[in-house]
Amino acid sequence: MTARYAIGTYEFHPEVFFPRDLFDRITDTRVTRPEVVVEEARGRQRRARLTRDGRLTILAADHPARMVVSVGDDPVAMGSRWKLLGRILRVITADDFDGLMTTPDILEELLIINRLDKELGGPGFLDNKVLIGCMNRGGLAGAAFEMDDRMTAFTPEQIASRRLDGAKVMFRLEPREAASLDAMMYCVDAINACHARGIPVFLEALMVERADDKYRTLKSAEALIKIVNVASGLGSASALTWLKIPYCDGYERVAEATTCPILMLGGESRGDPTGILEEFAAGMRAGNTVRGALVGRNVTYPGKDDPLAVALAVDAIVHRGLGADEAAAYLGEVRGRGMDRFTRLFVA
Repeated sequence: MTARYAIGTYEFHPEVFFPRDLFDRITDTRVTRPEVVVEEARGRQRRARLTRDGRLTILAADHPARMVVSVGDDPVAMGSRWKLLGRILRVITADDFDGLMTTPDILEELLIINRLDKELGGPGFLDNKVLIGCMNRGGLAGAAFEMDDRMTAFTPEQIASRRLDGAKVMFRLEPREAASLDAMMYCVDAINACHARGIPVFLEALMVERADDKYRTLKSAEALIKIVNVASGLGSASALTWLKIPYCDGYERVAEATTCPILMLGGESRGDPTGILEEFAAGMRAGNTVRGALVGRNVTYPGKDDPLAVALAVDAIVHRGLGADEAAAYLGEVRGRGMDRFTRLFVA
C-alpha cells in the first residue's frame, strides 16, 4: 500500500453532495420540458480539439445499461440512480477532469441537471467536456446472448446530432465462440459509420476466456498484444480510433503493439484506489502510445473515499506526470473539496 495514502475517518455520501430536490427535478423536467435535452446538447460549448495536451481522462458510466450494477459484495450498488448520479457528478463537475463516456439515459440526465444548475444560478459543468456516447450494450451480463453485443444505445446519427465528441464500442474475443465474430462486425459497421462522419471512436477490445459459464478477461501481455493488433485493424480506417486496453505487467510491450492512442482501463472497484494509482503511473511510462485513462467503478465507488479526489489523483498522473506516491498525497489534499457545489444553490 502506498505510504502516503490514508482515508482516516472521511466517508463520502453522494446524497449530501447531490440534493434529493435537484434529483427529483430531473423527472419533472422530462415530463414538462423534454426539449431541454436537445437544447442543452446543441448549445453546449465544445473543445476546438479533442485533447488539450494529447492526453485524456474519461469517466465510464455505461455499466448499468449492460446489467452491471454490482460493486464489491453489493449486487445492486449502482441501482440507485440518485446516488449513482451523485457520484458521477462529483467527478464530472471538476474542471480538471476531461470528460465522460455513457449511455443516452445518463447523458440526458446530466444535460437536464446542467440546465437546472444554470437556472439556479450555477455555472453549468458540461461546456468543454469530452462527451462520448456508448453504442453497444446488448450483451447483457450473464445472459445467454452476452457475447452477441449488439448496438442498442447511441447511433452515429444521434452522436452527431447531439454534438458529442466521440463514440464508444466494445468487443470481446473468445476464439472458441462464433458470437465473437458477430460482435466484431457490429464494431466494424459502427467504426465505418462514425469515421465517415468524422467522429472519433474509442474501441474497447478484450481477450476473454469462458470458464464456469463466466467470461474472464485475460490480462497477460501476450493476450493484450494479440487483441491490440486485431483491434487496430478493424474498420476501413483507423485515423480516428483510440483503443481502450486494461493495464498489465509488461505494458511497454502492449504499448508498442500499435500506433493508435491507448487509454488504460481501470477495472472493477477494489475499495482502495492505491492499486489503480500505481498501475496508471506505471502505464503512463510504458510508451508514447499510452495517452490516458478511462476509469469507472474504481473511481465512482472507491470504498468510502471521495470519487472527486480519486479522479483528480488519476488526472494528475495523466496530465501532470505525478508518480503514485505523489498522486496519493494529492488525493488527500483535495478530498472533500467543494461538497456544497449544488447545495449552495438552494441557500437564499
